Amino acid sequence: MKARIVSSFSILSAITLYCSIEQAADPSHEHPRYTKISADGEPLKPWQGPWACVLDHQNNLLWEVKTDNESIHDGYWTYSWFNNHTGEENLGDCYFEPARCDTQDLVRRTNRDGLCGVKNWRLPTHTELQSLVEAPTRPSSTHIAHDYFIHIKHGDYWTSDSDDQLPAHFEQFQMGGKAVNFHTGQSMTLPYRNAAFTMLVSAAPNLTAFKLNTPRLSNRTSVITQPKENDK
Repeated sequence: MKARIVSSFSILSAITLYCSIEQAADPSHEHPRYTKISADGEPLKPWQGPWACVLDHQNNLLWEVKTDNESIHDGYWTYSWFNNHTGEENLGDCYFEPARCDTQDLVRRTNRDGLCGVKNWRLPTHTELQSLVEAPTRPSSTHIAHDYFIHIKHGDYWTSDSDDQLPAHFEQFQMGGKAVNFHTGQSMTLPYRNAAFTMLVSAAPNLTAFKLNTPRLSNRTSVITQPKENDK
């Protein structure tokens, strides 16, 4: 009788553990901080896609999501840092147009297109971009929530912070812009002429509406997208 009780308890414990693991791995579980947003500005459930932006409830920000389709938002494109008369024009590497691979032109084009229904996109501040850094969930992963921020590379991402003194090995360029590296999770100052990645940000529009609408999407039919991570 005692052996049967012990055996039943062990089975019950195993079932409880299995259920807890399944619940933790459930892709439909709402993220405490992020919500996927479609290209037309609609909130999606965690398992739905495709999505073009991510709403950051913690900081009331809307983030651009990179692609791998050679569009203006392709995650492989790089840009030199430029803003009006500061920085260096057209020293990046992007194929969607023959010239102007710099941050100012990327911002201009993204606002012209109205990504996710928004037209006030910009480079994030260092504080904003650094807030996305988190410990990787597996070895070699980027230091970011890669299930939401897909196609993020193991490299440097520009921020809007500029006129920073460069380190000694870049002293010939004098001043530069601040960047965050999602491979190491660290920040550094780079010469404006460097080709670095970008991820644009905007103030979150209608944040309350987004939060209220998200639970009502349980019956929405949408394509399920499995995020992938490509390293440059």
